[in-house]
Amino acid sequence: MSDPAAPHDDWASRMEQAVLDAALDRAPTLGWNARMVASACKACGLSDGDRELLLPNGPRDLAALLWRRNDDAAFASLADVDPTTLKIRERIARAVSARLEAAAADPAVEKRVAGFMALPTNADLALSLTWATADRIWRWAGDTATDWNHQSKRTLLSGILIPAMTLRLFDGREAADAFVAARIENVMAFEKWKAGKDFYAPLRAATDFLARLRYGPKDAA
Repeated sequence: MSDPAAPHDDWASRMEQAVLDAALDRAPTLGWNARMVASACKACGLSDGDRELLLPNGPRDLAALLWRRNDDAAFASLADVDPTTLKIRERIARAVSARLEAAAADPAVEKRVAGFMALPTNADLALSLTWATADRIWRWAGDTATDWNHQSKRTLLSGILIPAMTLRLFDGREAADAFVAARIENVMAFEKWKAGKDFYAPLRAATDFLARLRYGPKDAA
């Protein structure tokens, strides 16, 4: 039996992409805002009620859709690349470059979106989307860490992605590539420094101390 929710889900997915396409046509002149969303939805035949249901957060929802579309385009461009043939820093640099170029394909739109995402009210969205991109890059590169390293790698890469995207849009590919190369060297140096270090030792020491306070020394009779 087919899923009764599937037709609606299919319609919603198709309509999201249709509205996004209409938004991309309008963003260079209207900007990335509620007015642009309303115009794009109207062009796709959506009523105000449908627009509220499909895109309750308006331009934030469309920005997220565009971001994920660019992610998909970047990794599609890497389909013929075998990351195991590259050094880890080369894998990260290759994936980051692919992601930057995916966005740079339409700079007039991306500059509008970048300005929108830079607003303080959208910081949470920008950070969550950047984290997701960093996670996809590390997974493509073969990272399987599940401990503290999982978080640190994605945090560091997120810190590279955000300024790199801005540099690519406003200063060009050469400036962005140079920035990324330098920052990846910093990340590799950090990874080398922390290799073999026990970052959980302070936590264990604190746990042992609290246990002694409650239960007394281990060797106590």
